Amino acid sequence: MLDRSDRVIARPRHPEKVRLPDTPVRKKPSWIRVRAPGAHAFTATRDILRRHRLTTVCEEASCPNIGECWGKRHATFMILGDTCTRACAFCNVRTGRPGALDPHEPARVAEAVAALDLAHVVVTSVDRDDLADGGAAHFAATIGAIRAARPAASIEVLTPDFRRKEGALEIVVAAAPDVFNHNVETVPSLYRRIRPGADYRHSLRLLSRARALRPDLFTKSGIMVGLGETEAEVVAVMDDLRAASVDFLTIGQYLQPTRKHAAIDRFVTPEEFQSYKRIAEEKGFLLVASSPLTRSSYHAAQDFARLKLARQVAHRA
Repeated sequence: MLDRSDRVIARPRHPEKVRLPDTPVRKKPSWIRVRAPGAHAFTATRDILRRHRLTTVCEEASCPNIGECWGKRHATFMILGDTCTRACAFCNVRTGRPGALDPHEPARVAEAVAALDLAHVVVTSVDRDDLADGGAAHFAATIGAIRAARPAASIEVLTPDFRRKEGALEIVVAAAPDVFNHNVETVPSLYRRIRPGADYRHSLRLLSRARALRPDLFTKSGIMVGLGETEAEVVAVMDDLRAASVDFLTIGQYLQPTRKHAAIDRFVTPEEFQSYKRIAEEKGFLLVASSPLTRSSYHAAQDFARLKLARQVAHRA
């Protein structure tokens, strides 16, 4: 029998939320359904990721599309560890004090990319406010390792905001990803409650600066709906993102990870998502993905092909 000194106390996944009151978890409507994974391909993908000791946002953020994506041998790699220094009210990624960076992680990501035979790779990360460059050099090393292992693969990065990290964005862009993605996540009026520690205007400047640094770079951003925003606010975000020269907009339904996370205000209907898509397309985005289950890297490979084609058509017009 273990005495008190021998007991292992499990660290809560979100220590900052432990004392928060529970919020109600709404029953999902009929239109939010996910596909059951194909057992063989799903298991094969999982085994490759486990073998290379890699973290994915698919698991850590409780993505509803994990069955479909892993069943097609697609995964979104999450680098810089599994612990985030931010405490956003919507996110299920572990929060707390991160460990040291693993210098071998970029090579392991590249090995897994080759093993999965990926033609399009999506790399994201936790926020690392504890690092002088916010993890930018690690992003660059990962891009370089993937390029060496899979020269023909296109690379999409979904980065933190690198707030107060001078020169960090320049490091990532200089590594030449094909797509630079940074999500604004929600409308400005909800930032204090939903995305504390971030700044809406800073995120817009980051996206605009990325395009200015490399005009041929595709830029991308996304928001969640169902948190209490109004349609007018969503449309205003579209205008702000177009002013920042963002090419690709994703809009998806917020789904509450636990009772300690922000409550769902409402489930946005598929018809409303289609309306948002029409409005965004009329505003000039090259590509818009808008549906209840849309997520930043959902169908990323197919969308990248469509994005390239849309730019070619726009240039010919």
